[in-house]
Amino acid sequence: MNTYGNNLSLSIYGGSHDPEIGMVLEGFPAGVRLSEDTLLAFMARRAPGQGPWATTRKEPDRPVFLSGVTEVAEGGKTYYVSDGTTMRAAIYNQNQHSGDYASLADKPRPSHADYPARVKFGDGVDLRGGGKYSGRLTAPLCIAGAFCRAYLLERGVHIGAHMAAIGSIEDRPFDRVQLSREDLEAPGRSNFSVIDPAAGEAMRGEIECARRAADSVGGAVECAVIGLPVGLGDHPFDGMEGRLASILYSVPAVKAVAFGDGFGFVRGYGSTHNDAYRMGEDGTVRTVTNHCGGIVGGMSTGMPVIFSVAIKPTPSIGTPQDSVSLSTGENTTVTIKGRHDPCIVPRAVPVIEACAAVAIMDLFLDGSNADAKV
Repeated sequence: MNTYGNNLSLSIYGGSHDPEIGMVLEGFPAGVRLSEDTLLAFMARRAPGQGPWATTRKEPDRPVFLSGVTEVAEGGKTYYVSDGTTMRAAIYNQNQHSGDYASLADKPRPSHADYPARVKFGDGVDLRGGGKYSGRLTAPLCIAGAFCRAYLLERGVHIGAHMAAIGSIEDRPFDRVQLSREDLEAPGRSNFSVIDPAAGEAMRGEIECARRAADSVGGAVECAVIGLPVGLGDHPFDGMEGRLASILYSVPAVKAVAFGDGFGFVRGYGSTHNDAYRMGEDGTVRTVTNHCGGIVGGMSTGMPVIFSVAIKPTPSIGTPQDSVSLSTGENTTVTIKGRHDPCIVPRAVPVIEACAAVAIMDLFLDGSNADAKV
């Protein structure tokens, strides 16, 4: 089965235009509480139809739990409490326009999975809305991420992300050394997650230019994790970078992952990129800088874990593109209709947070790490 996790076992099922999509999560411990309000707010940040930067497809993205949780009512609110059994949750699709894809059966869409999927699985493969390769499948991923996040919060671990860039417009980065919980979580209070409001306005303009041109624009998401103990993860194959990268690359639009300075290391010297150790005022060992993004030797250093991902422009655009006719073997063009995001980056922010939560929790469950505390 196509699953993620060494201790947890997460699988995602369904296709973009199937009656339902969902997730199955095994190995999740009992007693973790997550409020319905918190879960739905997290899901809403990823959901379609949030603004002019997103597809107009309307889906409530309200999870239905089939097993693994008990609903508890307290103080007029609903809480989901994990019971230690296999957690299953479904999202029932309600707003598919499958007819938009009927004319594309013979013409692979550029930069979609259409062509390799047809070669691998045959002409009957379901590619409506992208099928199982669609970003729609990140919705159930966010259900698992929300529960893993609740587990981590109980241990003082906090995760946040923001849009680091859209096109040529860059947001202010997180402080890599002194990153507070407030600064970490502030961008996530909006479905257009930025640190600098002026950068956010410029990003909206960049997206609108792409939308009017029937085009799309890419960008980057920066994510950070604070409150981690020292030594989480291990070299070589259980390293934190590898465990994070593995699930981050499950997000269809992610084409690059970088930790700390990432590709910036190629332009520097050890004397400028090394993170020197010093004793903090509280008696803990800290580093003066954090070029390595809080990870060395595959292990957390106690500094904020910082990484960024590159998000490609949405490949479904309204302008004619070159393709081929698989039935005739001739070159042709294809024009993609339907409802598509001119920029996927705003909706990708909570997905990246969800990926980080699943990976970090899986690391916490590694042997001696299971009871790690800050």
